[in-house]
Amino acid sequence: MIETFTALLFAHVVADFVVQTRTMVQQKSGFAMMALHAALALATAQAATGHLTAPVLLAVTAAHIAIDLLKTHGGFRSFTAFMIDQAAHVVTLGIAAAYAPDLWATGVWAGAPWLLPLMALASGLIVTLLAGQHAIALLMRPHGTRIRNNGLRDGGRQIGLLERGLIFLFLLTGHPIGAGVLIGAKSILRFGTASRDQRTAEYVIIGTLASFGWAIVAALLTQAALGLLPPLEITRPAS
Repeated sequence: MIETFTALLFAHVVADFVVQTRTMVQQKSGFAMMALHAALALATAQAATGHLTAPVLLAVTAAHIAIDLLKTHGGFRSFTAFMIDQAAHVVTLGIAAAYAPDLWATGVWAGAPWLLPLMALASGLIVTLLAGQHAIALLMRPHGTRIRNNGLRDGGRQIGLLERGLIFLFLLTGHPIGAGVLIGAKSILRFGTASRDQRTAEYVIIGTLASFGWAIVAALLTQAALGLLPPLEITRPAS
C-alpha cells in the first residue's frame, strides 16, 4: 500500500505544483482550464504508477477535480482553505491506495523499486519548495499590505526557497545543526531591518518561523516515508 500511495502522492504534487502554471490557477474556473488540469493529473498518475487503464486512477482524478471545483467555485483562497484542500487530496490518495494496494506492484515500474524513494524525495522537495512557497504566501498575504517593502523584487520569495531547501537538505543528510546555524544567521542578518519597525519585525518573525517550520515538517515526513520504502540502492552494472 505504501508503494502505491507514494507513487500517487508524487503524481499529485507534480500535477498541482510543477506542471500547473499560475495562468492555469487563475483561469481554473473555466471549463477548458479545469479539463486541462484533469488531463494532466490523470497523465501524471498514469506515468507514476505505470498503469494506463486502471479504473482507480480515473476515480482519483475525478475526486481531484471535485475537490478543486469546490475550492475554486466556493471562493476559498485562504491559507486554511489551502491546507484543507491539500489534506482532502491526500485522504483520497490514501483511500485509493487502500482500495488498490497492488497498483504499484502490477505496474510497469514494479521491477525498479529504487524509483520509490526517489519519488518520496522528489515529493518532499516539491512540497518543501513550491507548495511551501504558495502556503507561506497565503499565510502572509493579510499582513503584506501593512508593511513597506523596499527590498529586491521577489527577494523574499527567493530567500524562502533557499532557506527551505537548505533545511530540507540538512535534515535529510543528518546535519540538523546546519538548520540551527541557518536560523541564527538569518536572525542576525534581519535584526537591523526588523528592529526599526515593530510591524516589520513581527512580519519577519512570522514569515521566518512559518517557512522554517514548513520545511522541518516536510523533511521529517519525508524521512518517515523513506523509512517505510525500499532503500535507495542503485548498483553499478557488472563489468
